[in-house]
Amino acid sequence: MKKGFYPKLAAGNIRKNGRTYIPYLLTCMVTAAMYYIVRSLSLNPGLEQMAGTNYLNQTMFLGSRIIAVFAFVFLFYTNSFLMKRRKKEFGVFNILGMEKKHLARVLGWESIYVTLLGIGFGLGLGLALDKAMYLVINLVLGGELFFGFFVSSKAIVETALLFAVIFLLICLNSIRQVYKANPIELILAGNAGEKEPETKWFLTLAGLAALGGGYYIAFTTRNPIASLLFFFVAVLLVIAATYLLFTAGSIAFLKMLRKNKRYYYQTRHFVSISSMIYRMKQNAVGLENICVLSTMVLVMVSSTTSLMMGIEDIIRTRYPADFMLYFNGAAEAENEAAITVTRDLQEERNLHVTEEISYTYLAFSAFCDGDTFSVERDFTLGSADAIIALFFVPLSEYNSLTGEDRMLTEGEVLIHSERREYDYPTLKLFGREYTVAGKAEEFVGSGIFAANIATTQYIIVTEDTFREVYQKQQEALQEDASDIQQVYGFDTDAEEESQITFYEALREKMNRTGTAVRVESMAESRSSFVSMYGGFFFIGVFLGILFIMATVLIIYYKQISEGYDDKARFEILQKVGMDRDEIKDTIHSQVLTVFFLPLAVAGMHVAAAFPMISKLLALLNLLNTGLYIVCTIVCFLIFAVMYSLIYLLTSRSYYRIVLLSTQRRQ
Repeated sequence: MKKGFYPKLAAGNIRKNGRTYIPYLLTCMVTAAMYYIVRSLSLNPGLEQMAGTNYLNQTMFLGSRIIAVFAFVFLFYTNSFLMKRRKKEFGVFNILGMEKKHLARVLGWESIYVTLLGIGFGLGLGLALDKAMYLVINLVLGGELFFGFFVSSKAIVETALLFAVIFLLICLNSIRQVYKANPIELILAGNAGEKEPETKWFLTLAGLAALGGGYYIAFTTRNPIASLLFFFVAVLLVIAATYLLFTAGSIAFLKMLRKNKRYYYQTRHFVSISSMIYRMKQNAVGLENICVLSTMVLVMVSSTTSLMMGIEDIIRTRYPADFMLYFNGAAEAENEAAITVTRDLQEERNLHVTEEISYTYLAFSAFCDGDTFSVERDFTLGSADAIIALFFVPLSEYNSLTGEDRMLTEGEVLIHSERREYDYPTLKLFGREYTVAGKAEEFVGSGIFAANIATTQYIIVTEDTFREVYQKQQEALQEDASDIQQVYGFDTDAEEESQITFYEALREKMNRTGTAVRVESMAESRSSFVSMYGGFFFIGVFLGILFIMATVLIIYYKQISEGYDDKARFEILQKVGMDRDEIKDTIHSQVLTVFFLPLAVAGMHVAAAFPMISKLLALLNLLNTGLYIVCTIVCFLIFAVMYSLIYLLTSRSYYRIVLLSTQRRQ
């Protein structure tokens, strides 16, 4: 053949199939740009000027790997839509005399064009937006601006190699499909799935069982540790259930509607239900993907937004006072000397102290079974929900700390619960039963235990009971037993910079004296928290945008595929007497049902996941459930509006394909 024939034919094919190729090319470019931006940010030396850069770098690196996996899976998936529309074209070429090896050359050149355009324009877009994204991170985290335009050669090379490999594998897979099929199969491939599917009750019931199992785990898992362990189990069950119910359950439901003669024998219902039954099998995967992507967007954006908006509550939970000092409670004289050194430094630095706290405590973990606590160490996955941190404080120190005047008799306790309420009238530990005399509504707590992922029960006891519990846990746990600890904390009205300076001076002084003490400062740690949660927020929003883009493309390709599949069908219906308005009403009913079903199911999944997600957020010290509820509702409403706009924009392509063909017939 004439030199340059295959490159020209490949370029012409891309132009002629612009309606399907252009969205695919744009997706390739944007995905490549997003990967470059996140990878470049993880390597940007300007981030080193931000406090907490380790958290930020790790978060960005993780985000780049997630985008890489997503790009591999999603670009393969969207290319399948292209191949379905192109197989008929390749079948015609094959019948007209082009051999399979010639078709492979055409596909190869098309892949070269897609690779060059996708990587080239993607890197160009990434380079253009990289600085803007860096400025956004600075704005979110309050970091210092790093002037200059950073270009990461490593990120460029990684992006080019990653997407070159992806496009090569896609090309090889496309060639495999062409070689595998004969010309007739290629021509008829676009009409696959027209046989009425069977009602698969077993798969439908399996889907309902998987959905029930996932929801049951979400609703019944009470402990944050167990939520962390069982979260992915619940996610896998819900994803499997979504696929099974869209594949088999939807067909079963549609056939049940078909049996309802009053509903079924209406013009728009008759056509739309019949049409959906025949094509639901091939629709199911796309609808399931839209549903899962929508759920991921809503969960990620709502949770990361909650973390960012609740950052002050999180920091205050982790650090009950501006400064916290933790000592070994057995070394009383040494501890008092360290507290005196701290107070002397306060006077020396003119640090005005507004409030002080000081108390001793005993803390150790146990397994909870109703009102009975055991310190045995035989951990299994099933026992994760029973892990509890017990935090004992003497009554006299509790009263001094809170200003209350509570009274307890021997064998009575007060309880303050973190993350999970204790609702039993008694508490059994080390073979002894204690009566819960009441609830302690407020307790300043320990920042170290606020960072503990386990549920914590703060138990206020008499001095005699405190010593008794200490002795019994020493006997039970021996070398693993906990020692009594002492806490000294204080608040100040000094500026944040002054607090950080004081913290550094205090640590240096304690190191010089050799005092075994852990010093924590809220001001010093704030930047690390803001950096970590800001990184989560940035990646959450970034991935949310990426998944929304994926949702848009899937919906668009489904509209195109549905349009071409329905065009001939509606032409037949028009020939047998259906007018254009009836066809339009039928199309509207069918498209609304198909494309808004994933949004409704995604909303149901998010609502069911709420108990478990709120407990996972508690692991990150976000205890403000109301804030998460508000963020989730707002995110869902915004996403629903965006989803509706996406539907309106993409449905035009469907109506144009179907209605214009029927209009020409008139």
